[in-house]
Amino acid sequence: MTTIILTQYSGSILGPIAKVLGWVMNWVYLFLENVFGIENIGITIIGLTILIYMCMLPLTVKQQKFSKLQQKMQPEIKAIQEKYKGRRDQESQLAMNEETQALYARYGISPMGTCLPMLLQLPVFFALYRVIYNVPAYVSGVKAAFDGVVEGIIHTAGYQGIMEKFLENLKLTQQIGADFNSSNLEAVKNFIVDSIYKMPTTGWDELRASFPGLQQVIDSTEVQLNHMNTFLGMNISDSPLAIMMSSFQQHAYLFVLLALLIPFSSYASQMLNIKLMPQADSDPDSQMARQMKMMNYTMPLFSMVLCFSVPVGLGIYWIFSSLTRCVQQYFVNKHIQNLDLDQVIAKNVEKRKKKLEKMGISENQIRNAAKMSTKSSAQLSANLSKAERDAKIEKAYEYRKTANPNSLTAKANLVKDFNERNNK
Repeated sequence: MTTIILTQYSGSILGPIAKVLGWVMNWVYLFLENVFGIENIGITIIGLTILIYMCMLPLTVKQQKFSKLQQKMQPEIKAIQEKYKGRRDQESQLAMNEETQALYARYGISPMGTCLPMLLQLPVFFALYRVIYNVPAYVSGVKAAFDGVVEGIIHTAGYQGIMEKFLENLKLTQQIGADFNSSNLEAVKNFIVDSIYKMPTTGWDELRASFPGLQQVIDSTEVQLNHMNTFLGMNISDSPLAIMMSSFQQHAYLFVLLALLIPFSSYASQMLNIKLMPQADSDPDSQMARQMKMMNYTMPLFSMVLCFSVPVGLGIYWIFSSLTRCVQQYFVNKHIQNLDLDQVIAKNVEKRKKKLEKMGISENQIRNAAKMSTKSSAQLSANLSKAERDAKIEKAYEYRKTANPNSLTAKANLVKDFNERNNK
């Protein structure tokens, strides 16, 4: 099996995730090749997508359980909020938080319990972009397809200057950053693979013109890669927008429609997914309900616009991830409807109790600590004048209003609100 390291994405956060996804993609590709004789990256991405969401299914079920319990809790949460409505002093706010935390503890769930599945999807999505952007660095079967043409190029006299001119003519110099004069032959081979893989479809003619003595091997490589790297006739490393522009120039209007199908299918599949998700029983005229309704419409629109500029392979992942979630959601909804919530609550409380016991913490210790914290805060507040307390409270509220919307806390709260409103 061919191993490539130099052309893999080396980011400190997404790099390791991309490496794992690339390893899994390579395994899926080899499985499809050996068992079904399928050598196609588009179908491999579909298989990878289904596999990823099958692995995430336990988290999805757990998320839905949390959402169902949160829905059951809503009357009690609303009662607590009504109890302290209009009371903005520090003691009341602390008491309200304490009662809310106690309510969550009684149900055995975490307020942030629904965030994890969505938070996990983001790094997977961005890391997969890196894998699809440079498939040969991760999938050994695709990289091996370049061996013949790469060997022919490096044995051509003056190939370094020819390749540099080749990249310049195709305007790929900024994308590749290659050093064909490097003493590391393996690195030079990887640069050549990167150059050929990232070039547009018209680049094959430029490559033949640059290396006229390699026409036969270039032709066979083009046929092999077209078989591997196309889906519905489109190169998965090209963006739908690039395909549409080149197809217009060539009067290939069928491919214009196929390219349009990718972003519009992404939108439709995500809207279907939102329709299948349980919706919150809330006042449709409330500000939060209006915001969540707007978000439900803007997020699929955002993905549709984004799909025009990212590789087709990423659009395939986005479409089939939504379709896979739709199928999962149908069966998860059936499962959740048949749950005995009282039994779920009892199990959650018991799990929480055992977890605390392992940490050497008892329920009484938590309650006493909360009371002491509230009491200490009340004593501290008592030492201040009413004007000073009001000034501090106003300052705290102003800080919350003007807090950086790009902060991690703000994003986590947004994800939490999105999940709670769509999954209850």
